[in-house]
Amino acid sequence: MEVMRTVAELRALLAQRRPIAFVPTMGNLHEGHLALVRIARQRAHCVVASIFVNRLQFGPTEDFDAYPRTFEADCAGFEREGVDVVFAPLEREIYPEPQGFAVAPPPVGDDLEGAFRPGFFRGVATVVLKLFNIVGPQIAVFGKKDYQQLMIVRAMARQLNLPIDIVAGETVRAADGLALSSRNNYLAPSERAEAPRLQRTLADICTQLVDGNTDSSALEGRALATLTQAHWRPDYVAVRKQADLQSAGPGDRELVVLGAAWLGRTRLIDNLEVSLPR
Repeated sequence: MEVMRTVAELRALLAQRRPIAFVPTMGNLHEGHLALVRIARQRAHCVVASIFVNRLQFGPTEDFDAYPRTFEADCAGFEREGVDVVFAPLEREIYPEPQGFAVAPPPVGDDLEGAFRPGFFRGVATVVLKLFNIVGPQIAVFGKKDYQQLMIVRAMARQLNLPIDIVAGETVRAADGLALSSRNNYLAPSERAEAPRLQRTLADICTQLVDGNTDSSALEGRALATLTQAHWRPDYVAVRKQADLQSAGPGDRELVVLGAAWLGRTRLIDNLEVSLPR
């Protein structure tokens, strides 16, 4: 495995390597990241993973400086999974001058996560497009845990005619149902024991939808109340169409239930896809 620090050396190394499957990360790896690497390994001759904590997607009060950085452990994990190249640039390599150009996401980028983290998807889309241009992959793998991010990256690739197949990896969970996330490390022991409630709350909505209760507003309201009563601070719980994250109508069958909530000082997100019977 080779570690590249600059755009020039990475491009020189990858010039004759095709096809390339790319897994972008911010490091602090867990099993969810490594599962994405395994998908990439199955689909391409050369697997490239990046480690870059992207300042543009953090708000002024968010945890950019505190975000866990575990470079040596991350490289060891990537090497065990057969990654060929790790791209780990310094910030000045990705942003050598103030980033005056940016990718403006479609309106869905201002909903759900975008409503509570203004500018988040602008930062995500901008850095992902830059990384795509640097790495030049034919395949890129993203996890479904960040469902809205996956939808926005797919739309960007489609609408900007990028020759990249965006592949989705299923959410990896702990035995008690908690979606794996780097931010789970922030949870105190008592909070970690409570954290699976978010997944259970979304799963209850899925069960009710399958059983024929399609009053999304009522289901969302009860879920918010459930979390609040358990001393969470929910940002949203929403039932949406899988295809475009728009509100679900009477004839829609392929849905996703999404939620975000604060548990103590940690913000957790999760989602569950559900197919309704016809």
